[in-house]
Amino acid sequence: MDIQVLGVRGLPLIQKGDDLPRLICERATFEDGDILCIASSVYSKAKGYTRRLDEIVPGERAERIAAGTREDPRFVQAVLDSSTEILLEYPFILSAVPCGHIGVRAGVDHSNIEDDRIIYLPPDPMAAAADIRDGVHRINGRDIGVIITDTCGRAFRRGQTGIAIGWSGMTAINDYRGDTDLFGHVLEITEEAVVDEIAAFANFVMGESHQGVPAVIFRNCGRWKGHDDIYFAAAEDIIRCALKETAKRD
Repeated sequence: MDIQVLGVRGLPLIQKGDDLPRLICERATFEDGDILCIASSVYSKAKGYTRRLDEIVPGERAERIAAGTREDPRFVQAVLDSSTEILLEYPFILSAVPCGHIGVRAGVDHSNIEDDRIIYLPPDPMAAAADIRDGVHRINGRDIGVIITDTCGRAFRRGQTGIAIGWSGMTAINDYRGDTDLFGHVLEITEEAVVDEIAAFANFVMGESHQGVPAVIFRNCGRWKGHDDIYFAAAEDIIRCALKETAKRD
């Protein structure tokens, strides 16, 4: 398998109301089966999922958490507003959002946006991926897959990497269970998170600062069979359960 990875360059700074699929299609050529990765921040900016800090009034909990994390209480309030559950308050806020993703500060960010504004994750990342996919097909007729990416830390390891928070045109997981390895052994537990692997490499191409490449095309990834159950159910997520137990004792 020889995979091509193509950064989409020359995109302008995205503003609310911009037709993101058209802007990308004007700067890139697609083939059927390509996978387009888009940073969640540019999708959110195009759809207006931003907020002015001076419009946010922090509550008592936000003030208390901000005193410990040394963050702007208004920013903390925005994180609380975006979260369905707070798993950790200090030394950073770790929370769940409606789509099932768990991340630091609910994915709320004030990077790559004007100083007085913050960006939210798309409220429905799966619908966001389908929206971009439909837009590209409407413009050029190509049948592609789309992954909406975000940057996230990992337990037990330093550094951030890209992950998939929404996808369309593929399954999240390549399910090898029931297949056999090189020696004929039946695989019983192997489920490969392909969308995360692709998102991580896309993040490497996009960069984390001023590179200005928020969209990346992957070509010749092939197809795979699997499912979309990438998030553990709350009861089977041992880290989540351990955090809850720690919070009870505190």
